[in-house]
Amino acid sequence: MTEKILFHGGRVVTAAETWDRGWLLVDGNRIALLGPGDPPRLGADRTIDASGLTLLPGFIDVHAHGAAGHEAMDATPDALQGMARYYAQHGTTAFLAATWTDSTERIHAALSAIGETMGPQPDGATLLGTYLEGPYLNPERCGAQSMQHIRRASREEALAFLDMGVIREVALAPEFEENHWLIEECVARGITVTAAHTAATYEQMRQAVALGLRQATHTFNAMTPLHHREPGTVGAVLSSPEIRAELIADNLHVHPAVMRILYAAKGPHGVILITDAMRGTGMPDGEYPIDERIVLVKDGAARLPDGTLAGSTLSMERALRNLIAATGQPLEVVWPCSSLNAARALHLADRKGSIEVGKDADLVLLDAALEVRMTVAEGRIVYEA
Repeated sequence: MTEKILFHGGRVVTAAETWDRGWLLVDGNRIALLGPGDPPRLGADRTIDASGLTLLPGFIDVHAHGAAGHEAMDATPDALQGMARYYAQHGTTAFLAATWTDSTERIHAALSAIGETMGPQPDGATLLGTYLEGPYLNPERCGAQSMQHIRRASREEALAFLDMGVIREVALAPEFEENHWLIEECVARGITVTAAHTAATYEQMRQAVALGLRQATHTFNAMTPLHHREPGTVGAVLSSPEIRAELIADNLHVHPAVMRILYAAKGPHGVILITDAMRGTGMPDGEYPIDERIVLVKDGAARLPDGTLAGSTLSMERALRNLIAATGQPLEVVWPCSSLNAARALHLADRKGSIEVGKDADLVLLDAALEVRMTVAEGRIVYEA
């Protein structure tokens, strides 16, 4: 059952401008009307006084592995729905469930579960599909990915994955010629390709951009760093306007000063905030499984026993808060980093990612501390503080 929901009295950050006091009407799953000042007389089923709060486009997390004790690789609808509920509590209205590098069978099982579960979730964020992280990576930069399962892209396996129809982004190491065909295949299918766990040189990155690569996975992490005589992967990301840069803004994966450098290079439309959240997100400190290994979560940091970072326990509203603090930029300037840039990467900006009449009613209501007060996913209130 759909309803009309009227927000009024709060700050509204629209695609074109920010109104210090505005209103917005949700009708069914879409944004029906909006405007500055006080609303006209409208027949609403529910009216929400947003005074002192800010209405923002719902967050879109394109790279999230798990949360609340679940991960996408569990390959069950229950796990995906548990993740979706947790993400909604932190303002995320849509997400991609990210896989890890693993066997063909385990990845296939995860993709099958995602295909079975895709779409709006009960009391949760909308599951848009899959972020295939690996297995076509570089073992030299494996990070927490399973080195034993890293391989080059065989046509038989990769095409079988793609043909399942749930993959929206593919993260791979672009320096290997065996992976080049997959970049072109993904581009032909409208799937975004992102450079991940890579030792690519600047020249190899530029070649991949020419093939259609358009994104960088958790920028600065698990990639060739910037050197003034060898720009490396990072140099290509910073200097290539075609590439949108994912950022884990937890102040652990990337120092705030480096976040500021990234933002200065890419601007508000070139950074995509992600969580890279893993199973221990939202859970107490302790040990959590990742394939046959264990990840230790302590003081909010997720690491393998050897100290390697293994995803994060970040949530999207904290990522946005940290980016604002690092850059000194106001919310009304940086908001695309938490929604619109991801929607563009997913070729969904005609439906999602900004507050405009006719778009999906994906909204998050934030207080002055950028804490989530309410989350609306495709017109449904899926979380209320």
